[in-house]
Amino acid sequence: MPGGSENQTTTDERYASRLALTVNDVPRELTLDNRTTLLDTLREHLDLTGAKKGCDHGQCGSCTVLLDGQRVKSCLTLAVTLDGRSVLTVEGLAGPDELSPLQAAFIAHDAFQCGYCTPGQLCSARAMLDEVDQGWPSAVTEDLDAPAELTDAEIRERMAGNLCRCAAYPHIVAAVRETAAVR
Repeated sequence: MPGGSENQTTTDERYASRLALTVNDVPRELTLDNRTTLLDTLREHLDLTGAKKGCDHGQCGSCTVLLDGQRVKSCLTLAVTLDGRSVLTVEGLAGPDELSPLQAAFIAHDAFQCGYCTPGQLCSARAMLDEVDQGWPSAVTEDLDAPAELTDAEIRERMAGNLCRCAAYPHIVAAVRETAAVR
């Protein structure tokens, strides 16, 4: 390309938007290309690399974060749609010098073989436990009039949107079950 670099990327201001997000309890103001996903915003603009880009199609769950307390696949979420919203990533699950009970249980149960899916698993498990506390049923909840009993089948169903290529599922289920028991 004459007069320019082929690898240079610029954002035309006509196709950019300003937005304000709260990420891990820190207010942030950004100007982003309208096509930027939440995942790319976190990783490339905010240096929060916990959420992983696995399939980039919303199928593996390695990019799972919490948006206003709900699980979302950040690779499928356009950042410009989130003005004024709150995002919690794996980096925000606990303080800088401590682990959350869920993170400690993942370590105790060896629920993170290679670790690639772990941030998404942790965020998903946190949201799943909150959903159970709020009385949300799943597809396998037997009694819709009683609080869900977190059986292994119930945990597996609720965590089904997060894949683990190392097959640490029994360890993940055990870690979630232990955390649920002490909540």
